[in-house]
Amino acid sequence: MHSPHDPYVRVRDAREHNLKGVDVDIPRDVVAVFTGVSGSGKSSLAFGTVYAEAQRRYFESVAPYARRLIHQVGAPKVGEITGLPPAVSLQQRRTAPSSRSSVGTVTNLSNSLRMLFSRVGDYPPGAPRLDSDAFSPNTAAGACPECHGLGRVHRTTEELLVPDPSLSIRDGAIAAWPGAWQGKNLRDVLDALGYDVDRPWRELPAEQREWILFTDEQPVVTVHPVRDAGRIQRPYQGTYTSARRYVMKTFSDTKSATLRAKAERFLTSAPCPVCGGGRLRPEALAVTVGGRTIAELAALPLTELAEALPTDGETARVLTGDLTSRIAPVVELGLGYLSLDRATPTLSAGELQRLRLATQLRSGLFGVVYVLDEPSAGLHPADTEALLTVLGRLKAAGNSVFVVEHHLGVMRGADWIVDVGPRAGEHGGRVLYSGPVDGLAGVGRSATARHLFDRSPAPARAPRTPRGSVTVGPVTRHNLREVTARFPLGALTAVTGVSGSGKSTLIGEITEDLPGVDRLVSVDQRPIGRTPRSNLATYTGLFDVVRKVFAATDQARERGYGVGRFSFNVSGGRCETCQGEGFVSVELLFLPSTYAPCPNCGGARYNPGTLEVTYRGRNIAEVLDLTVEGAADFFADIPAVARSLAALLDVGLGYLRLGQPATELSGGEAQRIKLASELQRGRRGHTLYLLDEPTTGLHPADVEVLMRQLRGLVDAGHTVVVVEHDMTVVAGADHVIDLGPGGGDSGGRIVAAGAPADVARAAGSATAPYLAEALHGGGRR
Repeated sequence: MHSPHDPYVRVRDAREHNLKGVDVDIPRDVVAVFTGVSGSGKSSLAFGTVYAEAQRRYFESVAPYARRLIHQVGAPKVGEITGLPPAVSLQQRRTAPSSRSSVGTVTNLSNSLRMLFSRVGDYPPGAPRLDSDAFSPNTAAGACPECHGLGRVHRTTEELLVPDPSLSIRDGAIAAWPGAWQGKNLRDVLDALGYDVDRPWRELPAEQREWILFTDEQPVVTVHPVRDAGRIQRPYQGTYTSARRYVMKTFSDTKSATLRAKAERFLTSAPCPVCGGGRLRPEALAVTVGGRTIAELAALPLTELAEALPTDGETARVLTGDLTSRIAPVVELGLGYLSLDRATPTLSAGELQRLRLATQLRSGLFGVVYVLDEPSAGLHPADTEALLTVLGRLKAAGNSVFVVEHHLGVMRGADWIVDVGPRAGEHGGRVLYSGPVDGLAGVGRSATARHLFDRSPAPARAPRTPRGSVTVGPVTRHNLREVTARFPLGALTAVTGVSGSGKSTLIGEITEDLPGVDRLVSVDQRPIGRTPRSNLATYTGLFDVVRKVFAATDQARERGYGVGRFSFNVSGGRCETCQGEGFVSVELLFLPSTYAPCPNCGGARYNPGTLEVTYRGRNIAEVLDLTVEGAADFFADIPAVARSLAALLDVGLGYLRLGQPATELSGGEAQRIKLASELQRGRRGHTLYLLDEPTTGLHPADVEVLMRQLRGLVDAGHTVVVVEHDMTVVAGADHVIDLGPGGGDSGGRIVAAGAPADVARAAGSATAPYLAEALHGGGRR
């Protein structure tokens, strides 16, 4: 029995996901890095076991009523864990987009700024003092009544709603209306109201066109449908909804991203005419601090905001001191270019996680274990030192810091390293080493050791000769000011620069309309789906072939099971308790809801009848549980399946399960799945591929695999442009465009462009010294 003051967290017999009965001891009060190739099991150990057990113990301590719900979530598969303190998890969750969530709300800086305005703001003569709520666009007391605190208003016009006025209403003149029965119903209602639905739109009187498109009235009328042969359609009561009303309601209320995007096509967005984009009521915008309104201060980069705050008077000094002390860790983590009003959905996963990390520094917690998921994601090498300083401060405050990480700089700066492997999926799940960093050098089977202690220069490569170029610009957008960039065709170009320097903005200007771009494929890190229903097999189209294979078996034919029987998205073959998701959502009252395996099918997704049909000894659920690598052997003789699986293996995703829910995939994995889907389509003429940080979430060994693929695309005559912080990738490019010199307002221009060796010598470039190190030896990143 270990004492309650055991200096180690001791894990025994961990079997979560692919872990093979792992035993490991990790000291407390250190910065410990969990590493290993992608899919080796490091996240299963850090998050799926250590953090999940800490969370379960917290759940066990709450009221019995809540505990009953929590039992549905299940416990991690582990023998026992001792010496485990309470845990705080900072994962790279992609939060649901909300235009009301911002840098200010995530960091709580907005609260402090509102308090400053409430207490020490300069008010107009005779104006009453306002409560801090009056300075928030997210409260009824503060929000501008015209735009409801969003700062922008959405409007529509006749030209947008009716793009082709030569059509009649019956022929679809009102493009914004829904299709199918709903659209026919609206046309029939108009007909019943006495409007001519067969006359060209442009020939209708102006007042009729105005009413049809923009009225807020919703008259109810009896509709007598035109009878189709053989179908009796009875009269019904139909309600009219104008095109504007339909579009606005769809835009604001729909849960469907597709319907929302369609509605957005018929809207224009402009700053609110009442608040001018300030989002607040006039009385709040009349209050100033240092001559600026709260909206103007919230739009400043945090580095400038800290300098613009007042220090006159005791109250102002105290409140300003609180604000600047909260801003400091955000700036320290390389995010000083962000402004408080920057919307959360526009941030990368790495930026969002570092904001949460900066907030934790102020929380004053001690004696907890922080479990972090790749805090270096999206970080330029110049900012890595600052990250290590922040992690060190959390440790110095009396906490343990467990970090899942691939960045070699973070590994070198850690006190302890836990290396999981040796490879991915079934070939991983073992702890190869747990100890001080230097000791890993002697572990021969470790892929991490090979890269961590390798100080050899990048291999010399002859640069490719481009066959022309694509010119972008001059671009003036966000922080770019009349920037013009040239991207060589038939080459690999890396776009570099510190966070916020304008990299993503620049490559976002590359479109298919530019001369030299025949076909454009943008491979981003957005999720391939937002629920467990979307997975690797469905996204790649692989599942369509697998279902046909099952439907063609003798068992399926005898029972009359068609292809649809083997889909978990339609009723028939699926488990109806979870409706084919394999999971049920568990509401945890005062905590965020979570997913738990379905109590009926145990996560299999199908009903017993469907699961009785087997192909080569496996039912459909067991096939979905195969890894890509295992499935490649299982379906080796079925070309359509084998081709998809080969593409996934080529981008290093052999460890993923076919049915792995989209909700479990990282941004980097989602991006590589999209790349694999593109690769399996076969080549159709010259293509320009755009990738935004494709190495995010990749172990150095996996980066080599990805780079082979990208080089193969260029060798086949295509053009590849990557935004990248990994200096081995940049060193292996043909052309580099370095933006900077800083982030935000101090960035936005091209500091250097040319071959990697030329950029490595550029004066004033934050990237140059790190690129030089990668080219000439001294380690990666």
